[in-house]
Amino acid sequence: MPSSSTTLVFKCTVVPDRKSDIKDLKLSVSDIPMLSCQYIQKGVLFPPPPFSFHDLLLFLNQSLSATLSHFPPLAGRLATDSDGHVHITCNDAGIDFLVAKAPQLSINHILPPGEDVPDCFKDFFTYDNTISYLGHSMPLAAVQVTELMDGVFIGCTMNHAVTDGTSFWHFFNTFAEITKGASKISKSPDFCRNTVFNSQAVLKFPPGGPTVTFATDERLRERILHFSREAILKLKYRANYGCLSTKQAINNTQVLGNLSNGKVNNNNSEISSFQSLCAQLWRSVTRARKLEPTKTTTFRMAVNCRHRLDPKLEAFYFGNAIQSIPTYAEAGELLANDLSWGANLLHKNVVAHDDGTVRRGVADWEEQPRLFPLGNLDGASITMGSSPRFPMYNNDFGWGRPLAVRSGRANKFDGKISAFPGREGNGSVELEVVLAPETMAGLEKDVEIMQYVSEMV
Repeated sequence: MPSSSTTLVFKCTVVPDRKSDIKDLKLSVSDIPMLSCQYIQKGVLFPPPPFSFHDLLLFLNQSLSATLSHFPPLAGRLATDSDGHVHITCNDAGIDFLVAKAPQLSINHILPPGEDVPDCFKDFFTYDNTISYLGHSMPLAAVQVTELMDGVFIGCTMNHAVTDGTSFWHFFNTFAEITKGASKISKSPDFCRNTVFNSQAVLKFPPGGPTVTFATDERLRERILHFSREAILKLKYRANYGCLSTKQAINNTQVLGNLSNGKVNNNNSEISSFQSLCAQLWRSVTRARKLEPTKTTTFRMAVNCRHRLDPKLEAFYFGNAIQSIPTYAEAGELLANDLSWGANLLHKNVVAHDDGTVRRGVADWEEQPRLFPLGNLDGASITMGSSPRFPMYNNDFGWGRPLAVRSGRANKFDGKISAFPGREGNGSVELEVVLAPETMAGLEKDVEIMQYVSEMV
């Protein structure tokens, strides 16, 4: 495919269309560890709009200004007070709005079936390799609009100490909603800081701030694996009723009928569809890595704590409200047992992460403040981020739903997986899989997982 040659043609600052009525927001126990993480980079691909690109830019610029008035922290900057507490100063300083052009790139070129994700997507975002601590001196967010030969990519970059995935996509959805013409937004963010995550604990940083916790120069491959609803239901059945062999589960139409008709119960004793998919990925990546049987493997999942607390946080609480759940198993034991064994380990840890567990996690961090340990230092870890529940394909800016969701270079390392909903919805899932080249080659040959992949983009 042609080289990216994406050219930046315009850059400006967009400020909220009305002054903020919020002064400062203190970073929480869930926000502060993210200061060493790079800015989030996620975006959506569209066919060309039914009006000129120039008009599109006018609409987006105006609606972005209006959207920021509903999310004033994003237009602010970070500041550290004399006690060491980090705050968001909602000073209406604004965010960057960038316009780029890549006229030699077509939608067919950048969505090649059966190939790695093209590097050109990394040029559709700004603030590469920027850690969130730098929000003290630079904008907390940016939007880049890139015009392609026959399409448009809208990429958003956002400080990870200010937002988690829930808040990121809430902003993105609201941006699209206002651009489409909404006079009133459907879901307002909640900026309350009177939560269990509010703390007086201080994390001390070295001069100049922290650095990322993973290597940024390792060779990596990246692919999108698509799993249809039907394939995931079959995985779920295998995980819950491991007596069936893989071949039987795939070919047993009665199994699929039972699942579709709700005969597999939906309760806390049942391994979920997503846990089943994660367990299969854990097995297949572990096998592809050819680890020693006694090597301890880790599957780390980021979970939303908003609904796990009692009382619950507001669904649209703005900020980070996530914790990490690590699950461990020796490589040999994980592979010697069936899918249900690993899936049950994941399931038990997720179900056990209740209000008490969240609060113990907060207390533990307060005793020993620390940064979030992104990376794969031992070569045997997988980190699952994002969520197929995020409304990524709800971003209709006025001419239809996105064709695809893609991310930039940020926070990627061997074993970093991000879960997206499938475009067709209905329970389908896409996994953005980032692995060392030799591990990816082994995964592509792993029949146990590849039989469930309906397409690779």
